Amino acid sequence: MLILGSMPGTESLRRQQYYAHPRNAFWPIMGALFGAGPDLPYPARIERLRAARVAVWDVVGQCRRVGSLDARILAESVIPNDIPALLRRAPRLQRIFFNGGGAETWFRRCFRDPPAESLFAGCRFVRLPSTSPAYAALSPAAKMERWRRVLQAP
Repeated sequence: MLILGSMPGTESLRRQQYYAHPRNAFWPIMGALFGAGPDLPYPARIERLRAARVAVWDVVGQCRRVGSLDARILAESVIPNDIPALLRRAPRLQRIFFNGGGAETWFRRCFRDPPAESLFAGCRFVRLPSTSPAYAALSPAAKMERWRRVLQAP
């Protein structure tokens, strides 16, 4: 499975770690589901996800943005990561999960042309609630439950 974010936030870029903001629910969720929680050093978390066959990446590889919010990404500056190349290297990848609506929106903007779409033909796409503390419509516990239900489904 592949979990796609939109673009790392300021703290993640500063620390060179995915989901580094201390209030982001991503690592507590990964801890509950895969034993890759925030209590472990970052390299150990990555290794646990790798062992569970979970990849984490972002749709946007480069952009200009003020702050960390997806809404502040300047569309004309976006350079997407090469997700089609990833799929060519990992043809058995069947499930792609979006960490929030921003990731899904950027994915659809960046990869809607027919050549890219054919690469994704065998994939199941699911948008999950954003783990960002900026997404406050759901409590961390509710986010955890939604992620658990979807990621643990066959």
